[in-house]
Amino acid sequence: MNRPPIPEDLRRFVLTSVPSVPFLEALLLLRANPSQAWSGDMLARRLYTSERTACGLLEELCRSGMAACLGDPEPGAETGAAAGHYRYAPASASLRERIDGLADLYARHLVDVTNLIHSTLDRKAQQFADAFRLRKDP
Repeated sequence: MNRPPIPEDLRRFVLTSVPSVPFLEALLLLRANPSQAWSGDMLARRLYTSERTACGLLEELCRSGMAACLGDPEPGAETGAAAGHYRYAPASASLRERIDGLADLYARHLVDVTNLIHSTLDRKAQQFADAFRLRKDP
């Protein structure tokens, strides 16, 4: 029997804590240089996405305890956390270890991890669609 490439603890972590591939890519960019302060604009350029999307990812990383908002907006930027800078800052040592394990796994099994993330998105989309499906009365 072949051993699955994704260990169960990391599978659970992905299923519960990684909502999308762009979220994971943003997390890994921040992790790659933990002393770097990231703005939405900087992240947008690296991920080839809009600044609005990048700011949303940074805010989501903060809410998840994987990054910290430094709260220093750029001159002329809108006010609020989205205009600030962010840094990789896992809330606990165990979260840092889990992210390290996921980064290593993603480097070796990119397709498997990506498929796992997409499978949860597909399942959530189907559940949402099912909620609006008209049911015939018996």
